[in-house]
Amino acid sequence: MAKKILIVEDDEQMAKLLRRQLDASGYDALNAYTGEAGLKLARSKQPDLMLLDIGLPAMDGKTLCRIIKSHPETAGIKVIMLTGDRLMGDMEDSFSAGADSYVNKPYDLALLLAHIEKLIPQKTPQ
Repeated sequence: MAKKILIVEDDEQMAKLLRRQLDASGYDALNAYTGEAGLKLARSKQPDLMLLDIGLPAMDGKTLCRIIKSHPETAGIKVIMLTGDRLMGDMEDSFSAGADSYVNKPYDLALLLAHIEKLIPQKTPQ
């Protein structure tokens, strides 16, 4: 069964492209375009991993990560923070919020897939 990845990204074009790339790489990806929608989907779909944009409107990615990691029903979901802003402190704040990894945009697909595979391996070791 394919690992489930929830992409929470307010740029719909980028989110749809990333979903197609992940689906083509063997994952079952789904999109949310706001932090609130991402939280609802995380609770209902229980993805294996979330890709969170830091710069979401209303509820930003760091806040969403903190909420996900603080509730027992979602705490086990792996989180990779994505950002294109590269503001001072973003990486440290992301890890303080509970993120498992951090990737800058524009992302290199091979690098992003390596981060994902490290957190949620698709194949079990022999």
